[in-house]
Amino acid sequence: MKENKNYTVEDVAEEANVSTATVSRVFSGSAKVNTETTNRVIEAAKKLNYRPSRVARRLRVKNTESMVIGLIVTDLQNPFFSEIARGVEDVAYRNENGVMVCNSDENTDKESFYLDTLMDEQVAGLIMAPTSGNHDYIQQLIDQNIPIIFVDRYIDALQVDTVTVDNVTGAYNAVKHLIKLGHRRIGIIGGIKGIYTTDERFRGYAKALEESGIEIDDQLVTYGNSKESGGAEGIRKLLALDNPPTAVFSTNNLMTLGCFEEMYRRDVNVPEDLAIVGFDDMSWASALNPPLTAVRQPGYELGSTAAELLLKRLKNPNRTVSNIELRSNLVIRESCGSPQKDRQEQ
Repeated sequence: MKENKNYTVEDVAEEANVSTATVSRVFSGSAKVNTETTNRVIEAAKKLNYRPSRVARRLRVKNTESMVIGLIVTDLQNPFFSEIARGVEDVAYRNENGVMVCNSDENTDKESFYLDTLMDEQVAGLIMAPTSGNHDYIQQLIDQNIPIIFVDRYIDALQVDTVTVDNVTGAYNAVKHLIKLGHRRIGIIGGIKGIYTTDERFRGYAKALEESGIEIDDQLVTYGNSKESGGAEGIRKLLALDNPPTAVFSTNNLMTLGCFEEMYRRDVNVPEDLAIVGFDDMSWASALNPPLTAVRQPGYELGSTAAELLLKRLKNPNRTVSNIELRSNLVIRESCGSPQKDRQEQ
């Protein structure tokens, strides 16, 4: 056995007494190589501790049950997307599959870059929370029969398996709770305009107001960047109004943190001066002062369901497109009032 540990295809070919082309065919899973020769090449590779390139190996293992799937989320720093990623990874691992995780930052150029990268890496399929601007490019991948699952977001124009949460009902329940407590001037801090979840949560907000005979006041509608800074800026705008709201619906967990930080800096007492309800019930929600009333959505289940859908799609590429909508529930704590303990409303 040679001393050099950086063995090449040529070394494996020499050890197995075959051509380099035959070695390449073996590691690409070619059916043109007979079993005896394939076994000889594999034994030579093991003897030399040779590791084929990631892509070549991935092509080879596609002939078994093992695969690598791509996951693109918009913000891994957001605990909600981390929960989705964990759900995807757990299902993938149970099925002896790997996951390559990418972060788009709601940037279409970055999303396109990672889509290209994952295609170059020969992933078996994609799970993604799509941005709002790459529909044509994603359609091209669909036309190439690339298995794609959308998670958290739905795009009506694209025929893709989708797993979402009932955002409208979740937002409706949150705002209806404020209305039941007597609030009539209810502000909303929406996420990035044009994003599916932003639009759906505004629909729930509007539905709750309209059903209660409350006219939507455009001054009470603000939008943020789905980060802490967006929540802080939204609260500043709402509090600066001549007739500020008595309650606020924050539609994103990180923006809710920004709201609390800004209200603390301004000595705004919750809920005495301003009630607040958020969308996303994260692990830290009960640790806020006061504990946050929030819509709980099943992030982990979103990810695990999306991964299961992808595995089904890979096994049966011609199956009917599935659009799965999971339920959310409202967890009532003290940021809108003073309940005795946490309780949930469906």
